Amino acid sequence: MKKGTVLRLMAMMFVQNMIFPVWFNTVVPYVRTLQGGEGWVPFCGMLMGIGMFASPLVCMFADRFMDSGRVLALCDFLAAAFLGAAFFAKSPALLAALLLATTVLLMPTWSVAAAIAMAHAPTSSFPYIRACGSVGWAASAVFSVVAIKCFGFADFDKTAWIFAAGAAVSLVGGLVALAMPSTPPKAKGTPMSVADALGLRALGLLADPSVRTLFAALLLAMTAFQWYMGYNTMYLDEAGFTFLNLTQNLGQVAELGFMLLLPWLVGRLGFKRATILGFAALAFRYVCFYFAAKTGVHALDFGGILVHGLVFGILIVGVQMHVAEIAPPELRNQAQGLVMLFTAGVGGFLSVGVFDRILSANQLLDGRHDWTNPFMVALVLSLAALAVMAVFYRERR
Repeated sequence: MKKGTVLRLMAMMFVQNMIFPVWFNTVVPYVRTLQGGEGWVPFCGMLMGIGMFASPLVCMFADRFMDSGRVLALCDFLAAAFLGAAFFAKSPALLAALLLATTVLLMPTWSVAAAIAMAHAPTSSFPYIRACGSVGWAASAVFSVVAIKCFGFADFDKTAWIFAAGAAVSLVGGLVALAMPSTPPKAKGTPMSVADALGLRALGLLADPSVRTLFAALLLAMTAFQWYMGYNTMYLDEAGFTFLNLTQNLGQVAELGFMLLLPWLVGRLGFKRATILGFAALAFRYVCFYFAAKTGVHALDFGGILVHGLVFGILIVGVQMHVAEIAPPELRNQAQGLVMLFTAGVGGFLSVGVFDRILSANQLLDGRHDWTNPFMVALVLSLAALAVMAVFYRERR
C-alpha cells in the first residue's frame, strides 16, 4: 500500500467514527430536558438500530451504482444538514424526525467505510486502520471538555449544541470522503433481482450453518450490548457523573489498544475462541455495572467502560474481518451491511424492546432508576451468547 493511501483511509476512519458519538452519546439526557421529552427516550435509544436497517440498501447502491467514496460523502453532507436543523428544533417530535433521517444516513457509512478500507488494504491490516476510528470516537468528547473547561458552558452535553458540533464534523467527513481512492462498484451492470434491489443478497451467507450460529449468538450479545450505547450516559447522569461524553468515551480510548491487539488475538486463539473471549468481556462489563449500581463504587463503573474495546473489537470488527474473508468481492459492501444490520439494527431493536420495559418497571419515585435488575438481565444474555458460541459453533478450517 502507498503511504498516502493508508493516511487517507486512517483519516476517513477517524472522522467517520467521530460524527455519531458527538451527539448520540448524550441525546437521551438531552431529550429528557425538553418538555414532553421523557416519552421520546425509548425512540432515541432505538435510533442506531433503526438507522442500521438502511445499511443493506445503501451498501447495495455502493456495490452497484456509485463509487463508495462518493456514497460516503453524499451521506455525510445530508446528515450535516439534518443535524444543523436539529440544533434549532424545540419540539421532541420534530427533533426525533430529524435525528431519524440523520441515523438512516450515518449508520450505513460505517459499513461503506469498512468496505473502502478493506478494498485498498489487506484484511489483516484493517484493525490498525480501524483503530483510528476508535481515536475519532474518543476525540468526540473534545467539544464538551472545551466548552465546559474553557468557556464555562455547564451541561454542554445536555444542550442543543451537541447537534451543531455533529453537523460540523459531518461536513468535514464529507470532504474527507471525497478524497478517498477510487472504489468503483464491483457489481455494476450485472443482472439485478428483488433481493439485489433491497440490498439483501448477502443474506445468502446465512446458508452456512456456522454463519447462522455466529449471528444467533451475536443477536443475544447485541441485545445486551446495544443499550449500553444509547442508555449508559443516562445511567452515568443518574450516578452523578459530570462529563458524560468524556466518561463514556474512555471505553474508546481503551479500544485503541485492544484494536491493535486484535490480529494477534484472532491469530493466536482462532476466531471461535477469540469471539468467546469477547462474549466473556461483555459479561464482565455487566458484573462491574451491577455491583457499581448496588454499592455505589464508581471504580467498578470504569471497569465496565474500559473493557469496551475488547467487546467491540472482537464482536464487531473481528466479525467484519471474518465476513470480509468469506463474502464474494461483488458483495463486499452488502456483507458489511449485513453485519451491522444484525449487530446494531436487529440487536438494537431487541435491546430497546427488552430494556425499556425493564427500566420502566424499575423507575423510582424521583424519576431515577434502580439499575441492578437491568444489569443482571444483560449479564444473563451475555452468558447465553457465550454458551451458544461455545457449544454450537464449528470453526472453518
